[in-house]
Amino acid sequence: MLQFIIDTLIRTSDIMLVAVGLSVVYSLVKFPNIAHVQYAMLGAFVTLALTRIGMPFALALFGSCVGMGVLAVLLNILVFKRLLRSGSSIAMIGSLAVSMIFIAVILGVAGSRPFQYSSGLSNPIPIGSTTVSVDQLTSIACGFGCVGLLALLLFKTNVGRSMRAMSSNSALAAATGVDGARIVNGITFLSGALAALGGTMLGLTESVHIGLGTNLLLPVFAAAILGGLGNPLGAAAGALLISIAETLVTNLDFGWMFGRTDVYVPITYISAASFLILLVALLFKPYGIFDREVRRV
Repeated sequence: MLQFIIDTLIRTSDIMLVAVGLSVVYSLVKFPNIAHVQYAMLGAFVTLALTRIGMPFALALFGSCVGMGVLAVLLNILVFKRLLRSGSSIAMIGSLAVSMIFIAVILGVAGSRPFQYSSGLSNPIPIGSTTVSVDQLTSIACGFGCVGLLALLLFKTNVGRSMRAMSSNSALAAATGVDGARIVNGITFLSGALAALGGTMLGLTESVHIGLGTNLLLPVFAAAILGGLGNPLGAAAGALLISIAETLVTNLDFGWMFGRTDVYVPITYISAASFLILLVALLFKPYGIFDREVRRV
């Protein structure tokens, strides 16, 4: 049971930061940015590159988060904002094109083989009957800690109130003096930084590779949709539910169905669990389970 909880928390931290970033931006710009998951991949590679030139891991991570935040803002201003004039579907297709460009560039520069950070955070720590690495504990702490800080930002600061006002009614928010452009740019920067942090943490616990962002696409969008697109904290809860489903399916022994033991679902079918719970949930809650915050300030 303890191992199941740890595996669930690790998987949740893998996808939560990226899903929350996707959802918080969607609440303002109103289109699903497919390229968002590639910010995580780029962030992981930028952190790797900075550590390779001698930067301490923490400083490299900070530089990666800032860089991805700036890149997200520039893309929003120069590309996505213009595409949105033709509709959200056009912007979504454009984001897919941007995603493919990112993959092609990294494939040409770094190749397709996986890389590992040389951070030295790999000593196992015994917890009860199982062990967990410092890398994994770091990932879990970053994931849940940042979501907690984001909750404080959204509900305890003027920036958060302005963001929620814009999400609910941008015209009315502008009439009351909210600087819409500044809020959008600030939240977009934050989403890029969260994606870079999430990608780096995933690279820390697994590896840094060209498919990192693509592998996140399905569970991240499933978590964001399940939580109600535009509801960041709902996306975090959706990430937890998706992680529970994935971990449960891959850890259950289905041998009793075949009269023998050690019959497990192959890891390649892990995404099926995500979409099964998503499909069942959306049959009863088409706007996601946690859609209440999307409809009010």
